[in-house]
Amino acid sequence: MPLIGAATMVLDGRVNRPGWLAASGGRIEACGAGPPPRPADRDFPDCVVVPGFIDMHVHGGGGASYTDADGIAAAARFHLGHGTTTTLASLVTAPPAELIAGVRALAAATRRGTVAGIHLEGPWLSRARCGAHDPTLMRDPDPAEIDAVLAAADGAIRMVTLAPELPGADAAIRRFRDAGVVVALGHTDATYAQTQRAIAAGATVGTHLFNAMPPLHHREPGPALALLQDPGVTVELIADGVHVHPAVVRAVIGAAGPDRVAVITDAVAAAGCADGAFRLGPVPIDVASGVARVRGTSTIAGGTATMDRLFCNLVGTGSDPALEAAVRTTAATPARALGLERVGALRVGADANLVVLDRDLRVGAVMVNGRWVGD
Repeated sequence: MPLIGAATMVLDGRVNRPGWLAASGGRIEACGAGPPPRPADRDFPDCVVVPGFIDMHVHGGGGASYTDADGIAAAARFHLGHGTTTTLASLVTAPPAELIAGVRALAAATRRGTVAGIHLEGPWLSRARCGAHDPTLMRDPDPAEIDAVLAAADGAIRMVTLAPELPGADAAIRRFRDAGVVVALGHTDATYAQTQRAIAAGATVGTHLFNAMPPLHHREPGPALALLQDPGVTVELIADGVHVHPAVVRAVIGAAGPDRVAVITDAVAAAGCADGAFRLGPVPIDVASGVARVRGTSTIAGGTATMDRLFCNLVGTGSDPALEAAVRTTAATPARALGLERVGALRVGADANLVVLDRDLRVGAVMVNGRWVGD
């Protein structure tokens, strides 16, 4: 039963200085504040131990993409090295046959435990707010296609993003909810009222708030305010300083609370790579100065940051409240939004998934199900 001690450990959402935990059978057997009850097997002085990060919206990284069956393991391994112990692999808008093939490949990866499930970002999105998706491939929700996708996934789809203003969206929300799938609203040109109606129908997540939706306006609040106002909605934020200004990130977390904000990378294959040419599904993108854009346009095309960098952005001054909020938005809140019960917090009975960060909040070690990555 490995016993771990650290100068700082966030246990069940609370900062402990110092703290300790013991793992057995892949789960946390015991934990507590103060020095360990016996000499630790691994001691981390001057380090912070936090729950493994949960990224509920990520397309790839390290040069690999989740849209490519041969790249799934490499993309997951890259993000694991940056502390993401639970990954929801995101697929972009694609033709029907390619969508089904991508779902089948990721369903197999889910069964192997490489990823925790699938996030479908498209094809049921707004052409007016297509972002880095190919608008010619977008389509209205079709019951037959939805049933085919769900059958191909065999329970592996955990979340789907759709635009609520599309014809058939209400029925699609109900169908996905009946299948146990979390419904997110995004890439949408919906009005405030349309968004409220979709939330009432069962949508519980806002996909990368502010991005790929109308800006908040005092006479037409649009989807952003509807999503922020509803206490039953979790909003995603890409806290990389590019997609959303840091002041807005702080304001949203302050207004909605860290229990309603899930920080995501929206990372593409370019994450962790030098500037250059890449693809997001069928769409060519170029990365310059670390920012990905659709080739020949100013449209941002996903992220290039990793969860450890976003965590560092959130912690700021390093106060206990800031550290606790960062842990909630990168682990506890996405876990709850996705219905994942054994991850997201370091507590007795939870999976022993954790990240060891040095004094500069750089990843020093990662544990998954009680085993150190790389051992």
